[in-house]
Amino acid sequence: MNSKTLILLCGVALLAACKQQPQADQAKSVTPSAETRIAAAAAPLSHDQAVAVMKERHEGMEKIGKATKVAGQQLKLSSPDMNAIRKSAATMAELASKVQSWFPEGTGPDVGKTRAKAEIWQKPEDFALKAHDFKTAAQQFDAAAKRGDLTEVNGAFAATGKTCKACHDLYRAPEKH
Repeated sequence: MNSKTLILLCGVALLAACKQQPQADQAKSVTPSAETRIAAAAAPLSHDQAVAVMKERHEGMEKIGKATKVAGQQLKLSSPDMNAIRKSAATMAELASKVQSWFPEGTGPDVGKTRAKAEIWQKPEDFALKAHDFKTAAQQFDAAAKRGDLTEVNGAFAATGKTCKACHDLYRAPEKH
């Protein structure tokens, strides 16, 4: 066993040990936990688990898109609703931290309907970097929204949008009509 595999297994074991005992109805769920997704390299997801992750990914991305739209619309107004912007920024920051976990091996276009391109799994380091950049930008947007300085909020929102585009340009297929 090489050192990377050993480190991965130790990390999974530590995370599993920290996790509270799931309730009976959660234990039967096909949605894999974060620990399961981390261990995906060691144990491939079943088809049902992969489809569940793909559904979670789609719903999460839809929420990010809606939050982005609300924030963008507000920022175009002469008197934007800062509470709406704060709520959108918080949603984006929360979900941005989950993006990387939404793309485990075995959840690509060969499994089911998705706009995620196969390149995500062919270039995992680059994709991980782009996901990290989005997470960082979304957190900065959230922090700026909490402070309420409109100039700072506009800049942080624009920077977040650039990270979305950087990933979508390479790793998201066009929408089919």
